[in-house]
Amino acid sequence: MSDPLLSPETIGSLGRLDLIARLMVEGFLMGLHRSPYHGFSAEFAEYRQYIPGEPVNNIDWRLFAKTDRHYLKVFAEETNLRATILVDCSASMSYRSDPKLPLKRTYAAWLAAALSYLLLRQNDAVGLVTFDEQPLERVPARSMRRQLFQVLKVLEHLPDGHGTRLGPVLHNVAERIPRRGLVILLSDMMDDPAAVLDGLKHFRHRGHEVLVFQVLDPREVDLKFSGEVEFEALEEPGRRVRLEPAHMGADYRRGFEAWRDDLRRECRRRLVDMVEMTTSTAFAPALAAYLQKRRRMS
Repeated sequence: MSDPLLSPETIGSLGRLDLIARLMVEGFLMGLHRSPYHGFSAEFAEYRQYIPGEPVNNIDWRLFAKTDRHYLKVFAEETNLRATILVDCSASMSYRSDPKLPLKRTYAAWLAAALSYLLLRQNDAVGLVTFDEQPLERVPARSMRRQLFQVLKVLEHLPDGHGTRLGPVLHNVAERIPRRGLVILLSDMMDDPAAVLDGLKHFRHRGHEVLVFQVLDPREVDLKFSGEVEFEALEEPGRRVRLEPAHMGADYRRGFEAWRDDLRRECRRRLVDMVEMTTSTAFAPALAAYLQKRRRMS
């Protein structure tokens, strides 16, 4: 499902986050018939009477015109899923190696917006937590129509965060989610692996399903720069080093893969799904990974 409509370059040209979310999701769903995920959509099963205060997305207005009563279409896979999306705003998420690519934080915001749109489109509840060294903003999980506006309002103004304390943040959030559901983490995962994994384990201990999108810049993966390059530690201002990546690229990639292999292995051991993304990756695989997770929870 390599649809060019879902590439970061196309998405970034839209500007408005509501348009980005809608194009990503609607474009993805239009392409499902060409993919292994065709048929994921819930099939209509029956009607039930509308209860005031519920989302109106599935009201059958033709039936209302005939009966003067509000009825909802009930779908066979209706699950009342509650999802909380965690977006990393730490300083390392403000990196990009190429001005044609989005910041890692921007890429994460686009993906979070699309996932929120998709969740609410399926009448599920979605909440949001942004964080750096500590939780920054929270939007409690709800399934109301206005919820997308509340989520996008926060995602449109993500701050330039400070350092990373991912482990403590995950513990903090795990204690504050009142009901079991799905936790979606969007982060570069650049922190002490043991602390991060312990935080993810906390969610599993409380009965949550966990889906992690690790968002990295392509050059963080391969270190393929030309000539001498000056690197700056984004979370330690003033700390710089100059080197020629060609001389150390192989060692760097071995160390990077060892770190990521540890994350993969420990996530599998804790039954946490981790999806590896770069800011040059089209968004369809991420949305497909979410749908796979949701189907297993149904």
